[in-house]
Amino acid sequence: MEKLYILHMFTPSQNVSPFDVNMAYDAGFQVVTPYTALTLDQVTAYTQDAIFSRGPTGVKRTGIFLGGRDIGLAYDMMDMVKRAMVPPFEVSVFADPSGAFTTAAAMVASVEHQLRKHFNQELEGREVVLLGGTGPVGSAAAVLASTAGARVRVASHAGLARARIASETINAHYGANTEPADMSDVTKIQALLESAEIVLGAAKAGVQVASAKQLEGCKNLKVAADLNAVPPAGIAGIALTDQGAPLPSGSGKSVGIGPLAVGNIKYQVMHGMFERMLKSEKPVYLDFRDAFQFARERVAGL
Repeated sequence: MEKLYILHMFTPSQNVSPFDVNMAYDAGFQVVTPYTALTLDQVTAYTQDAIFSRGPTGVKRTGIFLGGRDIGLAYDMMDMVKRAMVPPFEVSVFADPSGAFTTAAAMVASVEHQLRKHFNQELEGREVVLLGGTGPVGSAAAVLASTAGARVRVASHAGLARARIASETINAHYGANTEPADMSDVTKIQALLESAEIVLGAAKAGVQVASAKQLEGCKNLKVAADLNAVPPAGIAGIALTDQGAPLPSGSGKSVGIGPLAVGNIKYQVMHGMFERMLKSEKPVYLDFRDAFQFARERVAGL
C-alpha cells in the first residue's frame, strides 16, 4: 500500500489559517495536520518526529509548512527545520507566514511586470514607498523590492519608531536594505508620495492610505498596487480587478494594480509551491525567493 501524502503545518499562532489548509488539500496533500502555538525550541523535535517515522520512501510523501504572522520568526523556524534534517530522512519545507511570502511575491512581480510593460524599466533604482508596510505582507514586499535593487521606504501610521523596528528587523533577517518612514499624518504621507515612483498599499482592510487628492501630488508615480479589497480602496482610484489600468495622478501616466489581480497570482503561486513539494524527487526548501520566481513566471503571460 502506498503511503499517504502528509503535510505537517507548524505555526507559533493559536490557529492555522483555513486558507492554507484549503490550498494544501486542493494541491493534493491527503492528510493535513496542524501544530499550533509552537515555540522555536520545539521545532527540532517536531521535525525529527516527522522525518524518522516514515522511512526514506515515506519522507518523499511528507512535507512541513511554516505559518504564523512573523516573517522573522518564520526565517528562524526554517533555519531550525533545515538543521534538524538527517539525510536521507529529509522532507520538503514551505514557509509562508500569514500568506505574506506568496502575496508579497504576487504584488511585487505584478508591479515589475507593469513597470516593464508601460515604462520599459526594472525595479532596480526605483523609489518604492510601502504605505502600511510594517505587517507581514508589507515587510515581505519590502524585502523583495529591496533585493531587486529598489530604494525602499517602509512607512507606518504608528510613526517612525514602529517603522524603524520593522525596517531593522527585515534588514537583519533577510539582508535587505530598507529605510523607515513616518506616515502618521497627512503632511508626512504627502511628502512621501511626492518622490515615489512605486507605491504599494499594504495597510489593513478598510483603511485608505492614499487619497485622490494626495495622488495629485505624485509627480513621479509610475505604478501603484493595492491589497485592500474592503471599501474604501487603500489607494484611491484602483479597482479590485485592475491589472495595469490607468490611474489618475500628478504624473499623468500612472497605472494601478488591484487586490483581486494580486490575489489571483498569489493563489497560483501558493498552489504551485505546494505542487512542487508533492512532485519533487528531492527535498525542496521554499520561501519568499521561490514565491517571487513562481510569481514572475505567472505574470509573464499577462
